Amino acid sequence: MTASPAYDATRARVETYFDRTATRTWERLTSDAPVSRIRQTVRAGRDRMRALMLSRLPLDLRGARILDAGCGAGQMSAELAARGADVLGVDLSPQLIGIAEARMPAELRPRVQFVAGDMLDTAHGTFDAVFAMDSLIYYDRHDLNTALGRLAQRTELIVFTVAPKTTLLTAMWWAGKLFPRSDRSPVMVPQAPGRLNAASVGRIASGFYISECMEMRR
Repeated sequence: MTASPAYDATRARVETYFDRTATRTWERLTSDAPVSRIRQTVRAGRDRMRALMLSRLPLDLRGARILDAGCGAGQMSAELAARGADVLGVDLSPQLIGIAEARMPAELRPRVQFVAGDMLDTAHGTFDAVFAMDSLIYYDRHDLNTALGRLAQRTELIVFTVAPKTTLLTAMWWAGKLFPRSDRSPVMVPQAPGRLNAASVGRIASGFYISECMEMRR
């Protein structure tokens, strides 16, 4: 399975956004810093989604190796490491990787490695589980399925999110006004979860944050 030119182009847009355009925005969003009411709903929704995804794994993860695919500022990586897992956090943005490294509690650092790069790179090795929170939401169904297929070759469990095809998200997709123009994110691609080769775990809706947790097991 090889990535398409469309996948490469989308990946480049995502990298530019998170590493150059809106690094400070996401640094604040993923912290306790004051944010706008709109972003408060996004922050709350992401916190609830992270908890939902983590509920798919045991509380004791000692001996497990887990990929945090699109790890951003490292919140999921920290939660997984706190349960005892050895975590590889991969993100396209070196700047976000720097933030994740700086924020990681000292007692968890021995169990976490952060790498700036492509989450699909086979050089990362194999894993007991892969988590991809809001890192696959920018790709069309073909490229999403291709990415999942490549990850599935190296793990038995993938827990990931998609932007579900709802009236609100479809309107946002067409309008492109989820965030102000100055730091607008790459366009999400709403998916019909039932058309993916994965099981739905649950949906989180919190103001401007709407995301569906999916699970794929081999």
